[in-house]
Amino acid sequence: MARKMLIDGELDKPNEEETHYDFDLFVIGAGSGGVRASRFSAQYGAKVGICELPFHPISSEVIGGVGGTCVIRGCVPKKILVYGASFGPELEDARNYGWELNEKIDFNWKKLLHKKTEEIVRLNGIYKRLLSNAGVKLFEGEGRVVGPNEVELIQLDGTKISYSAKHILIATGSRAQRPAIPGQELAITSDEALSLEELPKRAVILGGGYIAVEFASIWRGMGATVDLFYRKELPLRGFDDEMRAVVARNLEGRGINLHPGTTLTELVKTEDGIKVRTDHGEEIIADVVLFATGRAPNTKRLNLESVGVELDRTGALKVDDYSRTNIPSIWAIGDVTNRMNLTPVALMEGTCFAKTVFGGQPTAPDYGHIPCAVFCIPSLSVVGLSEEQALENANGDVLVFTSTFNPMKNTVSGRQEKSIMKLVVDAETDKVLGASMCGPDAPEIMQGIAIALKCGATKAQFDSTVGIHPSAAEEFVTMRSVTRRIPARKPKTSL
Repeated sequence: MARKMLIDGELDKPNEEETHYDFDLFVIGAGSGGVRASRFSAQYGAKVGICELPFHPISSEVIGGVGGTCVIRGCVPKKILVYGASFGPELEDARNYGWELNEKIDFNWKKLLHKKTEEIVRLNGIYKRLLSNAGVKLFEGEGRVVGPNEVELIQLDGTKISYSAKHILIATGSRAQRPAIPGQELAITSDEALSLEELPKRAVILGGGYIAVEFASIWRGMGATVDLFYRKELPLRGFDDEMRAVVARNLEGRGINLHPGTTLTELVKTEDGIKVRTDHGEEIIADVVLFATGRAPNTKRLNLESVGVELDRTGALKVDDYSRTNIPSIWAIGDVTNRMNLTPVALMEGTCFAKTVFGGQPTAPDYGHIPCAVFCIPSLSVVGLSEEQALENANGDVLVFTSTFNPMKNTVSGRQEKSIMKLVVDAETDKVLGASMCGPDAPEIMQGIAIALKCGATKAQFDSTVGIHPSAAEEFVTMRSVTRRIPARKPKTSL
């Protein structure tokens, strides 16, 4: 018996003889969001099926793996490489802490790569067990929608089988894109960058977002020469401009060559490597060229338009506040909707979907005060509004509090790299609108700050909180003096 759905306060009215379906819910895509939605729906009593492409570290249109981008070729392996890259500079810093190290310290890329692969294989297995333990039926193969209540599964041997479902959930994520420039086939994306057989000695990166600055930090930390090209004046468009400038300064301080306002025009294979040409007439030889120029929703092979599902110009599924498409039985969550493309957001959307459709609790995802982090070295983390966003939305004055300091660890190691913390406050209500930090452990600190902002904390409440000493985090509760007071206005920035 198919389950009834409660949404917008009204229970679906069944037909006199309710239609029988193979599944109450069939999910296409077993990444973070799809797995969460299927498990939680099953816990509410739904009969759930889910399909996913076969596992491989590098994705394609016919290869994927349970766990999805984040677990297999995204956040998790990236963070492992960030940890690996951090040890090099840490070992140098250790000398002034009394550690006597040999002049030459060797790094074994293949060993780290092997350990990384072991970990993602382990996690792939864990995600499969989570589905099995929840009673979710997992199918390996490519799923496509062939009707409002029908999914066709192309199995590994090429045979096709169809299943009916009262609800279909699309959770196929996104895929890395390549700019259309001559020689683009010589470049790699983040998928391949996480599984290179050899560590590059000379790397060129095109892009100014998360992935670009993170891989710049990774490869530089492992000893490579890195040239980072991006179109704007500063990297990380969309983040607080002041913090973007700090990240750029730190990248340069770590030895990364920045090329703002520059893009690549051609890649040419030579005996010495890949010749990279720029729109400024520069030429650089590299072992690896990474395109980190954005991702696109993974919808091309889903057959959605033939069923009448509306997509936007990027190929993302259009959904309402409850993640429902224009076809009442078809839903979508995660990067494939191009709302806020973060793994924890996909998890939230999956939870809300299950509550709405099978839990009798119509729940729209709440996109307010979602923290995020960029795992460059040192890291950047933010929650709430940037200074520019606060000014854009403010009805009155905005107060900005900042603290720039040399972390205690650096005072002994001698590393010249400052941390910066920032609070943006509504002058009239005293409410903290946004917080940001660039420095060691920023994401760990910001997760706690996010709770305070979610609860509507005021600057006075920050000030009345006793800090932990000595710590960097205590700076967030000791910033007493206003750095600047800005009248409400429309910011103009071309950075």
